[in-house]
Amino acid sequence: MKDILSTVKDNREIAENIYMITLTLPEKPQTLHGGQFVNLATGDSSLLLRRPLGVCKSAGNDLSLCYQVKGKGTKKLTEAKYGDKLKVLLPLGNYFDLSEYKSVAVIGGGVGVFPLIATLHDNEDKDLYSYIGFRNKGAVCLLDEFKSCKKLTVTTDDGSYGEKGNAVQAFFKDGPNVDAIISCGPPVMLKALKRELQERGIKTPCFVSLEERMGCGIGACLVCVCKTADGANARVCKDGPVFDINKVEL
Repeated sequence: MKDILSTVKDNREIAENIYMITLTLPEKPQTLHGGQFVNLATGDSSLLLRRPLGVCKSAGNDLSLCYQVKGKGTKKLTEAKYGDKLKVLLPLGNYFDLSEYKSVAVIGGGVGVFPLIATLHDNEDKDLYSYIGFRNKGAVCLLDEFKSCKKLTVTTDDGSYGEKGNAVQAFFKDGPNVDAIISCGPPVMLKALKRELQERGIKTPCFVSLEERMGCGIGACLVCVCKTADGANARVCKDGPVFDINKVEL
């Protein structure tokens, strides 16, 4: 883990209220995997807390992150331009380790789609079946990043692009026979996925990346604590963000 001064290479809107920022790091990071995240400063000293953003793409010294504009911090990030300097703490958290599996279902919803892209790039030698959902056609983006998949199903809530519905519904409708499942998205989506797996008696290993508010990103502030299935506490930033779906409360 290093705190690095990065240089903004690009920062542009890729869908409605969704931006991709690409940073050039002074040195190539030793390890950056899908599921891990970084803590990125906004460039405004009055905004003390950095923004936790999942790794979307990493190539050489360049790192791409996607974010949705929600508050002052992410709004400030949209103002970052070519050549600006931003501090970034990385890498943080664990990742989707798919080394034991040959075929994998990838289920993503909303901004949860973006951390899964890095995982796809890490595992292009595997049989990947992706089910990704967006709010509407205006939110659909980065579909080219899924070209390594054996199958890609895109859904929108209103049916304006792809199938009408959500990614979880699309997965169970298709019912692929896979060795593992990975997912990232809003809590309501992950809850639905867990409920359906349990009700259908599906025992396929399933790993989810949790979205929680974070402060420090290194496990010290305890802002992102979640409950585990045995009643204990876990820090999403330090113990996760990737967990076995059966070992956390959703």
